[in-house]
Amino acid sequence: MTRKAEARCWAVLPAAGIGSRMGAEIPKQYMAVAGATLLEHSLRALLNCEQILGIIVALHADDTRAAGMPIFQDPRIQMVSGAEQRNGSVLAGLDALMSQAALRDWVLVHDAARPCLQTHDIMRLIATVIANETGGILAEQIVDTVKQASADARVLRTLDRATLWRAQTPQMFRLDELREALQQAQTQGLAVTDEASAMEMAGYPVQLVAGSAGNLKVTVPADLPLADWYLQTQNGVVWRES
Repeated sequence: MTRKAEARCWAVLPAAGIGSRMGAEIPKQYMAVAGATLLEHSLRALLNCEQILGIIVALHADDTRAAGMPIFQDPRIQMVSGAEQRNGSVLAGLDALMSQAALRDWVLVHDAARPCLQTHDIMRLIATVIANETGGILAEQIVDTVKQASADARVLRTLDRATLWRAQTPQMFRLDELREALQQAQTQGLAVTDEASAMEMAGYPVQLVAGSAGNLKVTVPADLPLADWYLQTQNGVVWRES
């Protein structure tokens, strides 16, 4: 009997944005919570997963901060120049992987501004995707009542929340399929807000894997104290770069 080849996993972390909605003087990925920057926390979560062979971080071409951070000395981390838009940065990371990964390897794309990601959620995503051989994303089922609004802020209808999920990251797909889907969306001028959107448009199935409520994305200043609280309370441990 032929032994099935062990699945290989990589990660891409787009971190070239400026975080304009934070209204801060520095890009939000370099803002600190619980003893480290958002970027460091996000990288540490991925590094804690032994199944991830390497991480490509797409940075702004003028970034001068990352190179001086001790975590970037980890041999599993590589830096590339990103783009103004997220999909361009992800593509830059995928292009960098083309010289070292196999086309059918799996790639996990994670937001630099999701610092509270936990290792057990990454492991569950990887295990589920590999078992079903179908790309998937971490997501959280919506429990609030959700209204669809008109342009003048009037309720049009109440949506069935049983069918609604809030997308998170990482999002995990085959290297060749994700790269082709993002390139196709870019060529056609299609707006994609995450990797799953591009995969859906390209006709690929995407499965939902239940994630944790704490895996929030830091978008506005009010998110920082909440992220800090989650990080302070996760396992009672706060990670700090030595």
